[in-house]
This record gives sequence, C-alpha cells and structure tokens, in this order.
Amino acid sequence: QVQLVESGGGLVQAGGSLRLSCAASGRTFSTSTMGWFRQAPGKEREFVAAISWLGGRTYYADSVKGRFTISRDNAKNTVYLQMNSLKPEDTAVYYCAAGDSGILVNPYEYNYWGQGTQVTVSS
Repeated sequence: QVQLVESGGGLVQAGGSLRLSCAASGRTFSTSTMGWFRQAPGKEREFVAAISWLGGRTYYADSVKGRFTISRDNAKNTVYLQMNSLKPEDTAVYYCAAGDSGILVNPYEYNYWGQGTQVTVSS
C-alpha cells in the first residue's frame, strides 16, 4: 500500500517555473515506478513523466520534454517534478502515481494516486 500527497502547485506566469513534490508513505515506494500525470478541464488524464524505482530511467511526454524534469529521493520517499518555461497549455491538475516496475505511461498501469495539485499558468 502506498499513500501519495502532492504539493507545490500554484499560479505562475508563462515562462516561469514550479517544482511539484509528491510525498509517499508505504514500504513499497522505493521499488515503485513513479509517474506524473495531468488533467485539464474537459480533457482526459494525460501522461507527463515517469521514473524507474532506482531513478536510472526517465521518460517524458513530447509536450514537456526539455522543460520538465522528474527526479526522486528514495531516502525521503519523495518524487519531484521540476517544471520550467511553463506555458498556459500546461494548466491542469497534476497527479502523482505509483506503479510496478518498468516505464509506465498509461494511467491504468498505476496502482496508487494522489489527490492532485492545481497548476495554473497565466499568459
């Protein structure tokens, strides 16, 4: 069992930066693939980034590649999403999720979800 709590969302101007954090509790965090997804109003939840359990493998959606960086600190049971050069189209609720091993890009591949944190980028 893994419990996830996101933080760090907020309102930022286009071109700005935010860092999201996801604090996890549960014994299986260090062996879980962690991912970030986002969902804008009226749209389906979409994959943003994923990181393997040791952090050696990362994968990004094309829309965020080069701007966002996912990382994790297993000693702190925390995964991060550094978001730079933010655009208005990045506005969404951002969710962190935990799954089994591998690079997972589909929501149904993840077993646990946080409650989400709102990111709003103004133009």
